[in-house]
Amino acid sequence: MNTLELAAHGPVIPVIVLHRVEDAVPLARALLAGGVKVLEVTLRTPVALRCIEAIAAAVPEALVGAGTVRSVADARDAIAAGARFAVSPGYTREVGQACVDLRLPLLPGVASASEVMQAQAGGHHFVKFFPATAAGGIPMLKALAGPFPDVAFCPTGGITLQTAPQFLALPNVPVCGGSWMTPADAVEQGDWARVTQLAREASALRAA
Repeated sequence: MNTLELAAHGPVIPVIVLHRVEDAVPLARALLAGGVKVLEVTLRTPVALRCIEAIAAAVPEALVGAGTVRSVADARDAIAAGARFAVSPGYTREVGQACVDLRLPLLPGVASASEVMQAQAGGHHFVKFFPATAAGGIPMLKALAGPFPDVAFCPTGGITLQTAPQFLALPNVPVCGGSWMTPADAVEQGDWARVTQLAREASALRAA
């Protein structure tokens, strides 16, 4: 799978932080019910890999990936858990090569022109612009479009349901990442209906 194919499944990729394994499968099903198929489970908690494993086994129709992949070990653990793709907050040649060797599609993070060039040198033409709002937001993405007409961006970080359409309107932004679809209180309370509604609203942004 080419990571750019992820954008074909919807305009927003949820950035998910899970603290309990038992929340993983119902959350994935709730997102899927709202039309969100691509799920990024971040490796920010001790149970993240077990959550990826649970989703991969119980919800095979979802495309579950590992976020916050920062090392070769993270990449190896992610694919062993069943991750279909990896997302990193930045880019290093070591992680990039590891993902190539593992045949794990990588969406590397960039925040500057130099980082875009480094990612391109590693064969990546679809990158995560992170942290999107703090790193310059829409003006920065417009500026990067000039020297990098062959690069597509997935802005992530500080984006909301209200601001996502502005990012998605840019020609070089086929998809964006966001955490608003999986608010911590909804996950904590098991309010899966709310998650489904938020996912449905995000999915509708494609037509907006």
